[in-house]
Amino acid sequence: MKTTLLSAGLWLAAGLACACQAQTNVLNRVSQGDPTSTAVASATDTTAANDSTIAMLDKVIASNGAGNKAATVEALQTSSAALEQEAGKSTTSFKDKLMSQAGNLKKLIPLAQTGALGGNVLQKAIGLAKMAFAANKLQSLMGGGGSLLSNIGGLTSNLNVLKGALPLIGGGSSNTGNSLISGALGGLSKLRQAGPAASAAEPAVRGQLNNVLGFVKGVL
Repeated sequence: MKTTLLSAGLWLAAGLACACQAQTNVLNRVSQGDPTSTAVASATDTTAANDSTIAMLDKVIASNGAGNKAATVEALQTSSAALEQEAGKSTTSFKDKLMSQAGNLKKLIPLAQTGALGGNVLQKAIGLAKMAFAANKLQSLMGGGGSLLSNIGGLTSNLNVLKGALPLIGGGSSNTGNSLISGALGGLSKLRQAGPAASAAEPAVRGQLNNVLGFVKGVL
């Protein structure tokens, strides 16, 4: 247990270090007059959190596939803790869904400890956890009805996480999800254009994003 806690602590410390470095890089770009730095800065924290949490969820699958029971258990514990932490500070409609997925990951720990955790069961659980995590981030970035223009990077990142989770979940909903997510990604690309065209496209893009969130709620 001490080894597990130490390893989890080291992972979290590494994640924080990466986030700090990312923020430093953005601030350097701001000071140098980079015109894209404002939009990047607003998404830095979200992207850094996604990178570390999603990487740990991926580690669960990789460790289980390699037959490493200890590493699988550790990754499940760290991942579920990350989802619970995210739920604790969430103000979105995905707060309870995050807690639910964290609980589902915890239920897999006894199976992982005995080496009886099946790949298909695990992949679906990880896919659902990724979807809850990314959808919560997505809705948070959209919150308050403010402009999407300053959050394009974070919105795109989380849509890609959702897209990547679909194959893990399987089932007949993948085609629908892919279509909705691809449409939203295409809409966000229009927002990258400067001027009135981007502002005019924003209401339609917000609608596309809401359709994606509705789809995810149905899956979860």
